Amino acid sequence: MAAIDYEAEYNNRARVPEYADIFARWIRDAELYRADTLKQGCAELGLAYGDTPRQYLDLFHAQAGATAPLALFIHGGYWRSLDPSMFSHMARGLNARGITVAVAGYDLCPVVTIADIIEQMRRACLFLWQRLNRCMFVVGHSAGGHLAAAMVGTDWPSLYPKAPADLTPAGYAISGLYDLTPLLGVSANQDLRLTAESARAVSPAFWPLQPGRTLDAVVGALESSEFRRQSQLIVQAWQSAAKTRYEEIAGTNHFTVCDPLTDPQSAMVARIAELALQVKA
Repeated sequence: MAAIDYEAEYNNRARVPEYADIFARWIRDAELYRADTLKQGCAELGLAYGDTPRQYLDLFHAQAGATAPLALFIHGGYWRSLDPSMFSHMARGLNARGITVAVAGYDLCPVVTIADIIEQMRRACLFLWQRLNRCMFVVGHSAGGHLAAAMVGTDWPSLYPKAPADLTPAGYAISGLYDLTPLLGVSANQDLRLTAESARAVSPAFWPLQPGRTLDAVVGALESSEFRRQSQLIVQAWQSAAKTRYEEIAGTNHFTVCDPLTDPQSAMVARIAELALQVKA
């Protein structure tokens, strides 16, 4: 059997040469969505949940206001790039279905570690719970898919005794990574600084899971075999303790796979809305 070329398998920008055009479209569409929601009085931007400039949330309220279910969206970028302001429009589909969406930022590697980023996302969840008094559904793309699974896999009372055990009971992880040990030999690890021990410690696939959790792991059908395997892996690793589901999104690559989030009528948004509505406040 031929050895796996992990550098090629995990380098999505090399696999999708038009990624820069996709990023430019995201930036443009996100800016337009922020402008529209601000005009409607439905957006709160730049809410600080931590003590560094990147630790902030943009909150896009559904028309239902205080009674709306809550979802947290976590962006990707290999834990080392991109900005939450590129992803504001990912709230559009869920907003239209009556779900309030927070889009979270976080500090990047190598300034911080992946373990630090997981802890920052936990603080963001606690901030939302304290501000809105609601448990939440978590959606993430790429590195954000990993972080979404990490939130679903968090044992909240053991870390924060005042937090509800079901603060983040369900998630929808898009093109995520759940076993980070294959990244030890790729060039991105110059920034991630993972060791064999730390990679395993931040891999949700190896975490014990609290009962009653739900996770959908989806991936673009045009993605690398390793990215498809990663989503299958978390579904298999968690299926004995959680409701898990694997899906490949036809005709999509690592970047276009999250575009259905912008369409209120997409099957992806319908599925997320169905799950988010089950999360009890």
